Amino acid sequence: MASLPTCSAAELTPLLGLAANATAAADYICTRFTATSDKFTNTTYAIDNTYLLFSAYLVFAMQLGFAMLCAGSVRAKNTMNIMLTNVLDAAAGGLSYYIFGFAFAFGGPSNGFIGKHYFGLKSIPSAVYDYSFFLYQWAFAIAAAGITSGSIAERTQFVAYLIYSSFLTGFLHHCLSSLIFFEIIYYKNGDF
Repeated sequence: MASLPTCSAAELTPLLGLAANATAAADYICTRFTATSDKFTNTTYAIDNTYLLFSAYLVFAMQLGFAMLCAGSVRAKNTMNIMLTNVLDAAAGGLSYYIFGFAFAFGGPSNGFIGKHYFGLKSIPSAVYDYSFFLYQWAFAIAAAGITSGSIAERTQFVAYLIYSSFLTGFLHHCLSSLIFFEIIYYKNGDF
């Protein structure tokens, strides 16, 4: 985002002429300008976060679709099991993404591939990230686990699937996202 212009009473006073109250008028104009500029900044932040949160809710609602798809693809006796699996995708995935997944994905690259900051959301909110960004990224991470839950329905044990889901959400999602990002960059540069 482009930085907003600043107002300085020292720069504005000569433009107002040699009037007796030029300095006071310049101070007043600059304080009003700064207040308006702050309101625009706050409004932009609110609009950006509203859009981000709404998008996160839509992505999270995909979990319902995955649950219905999975429930329709299993035998009636396993319907409750697959529903519980989808609920625990969000819970176990949320826990693993909170503890280390977000840090691996967005914690400042230590070697160009994996991050080393923000474990357990330490130092969040910061100037770069806040909780709405975490929620948005978490929704995509659990969606990745939800997509695969239907393919292994009735084929795995419940505990094994929870371990797989936690690993996928906490670590593998970052690796896959990084690979896709690097492929896009290489494709744009014509390196393929």
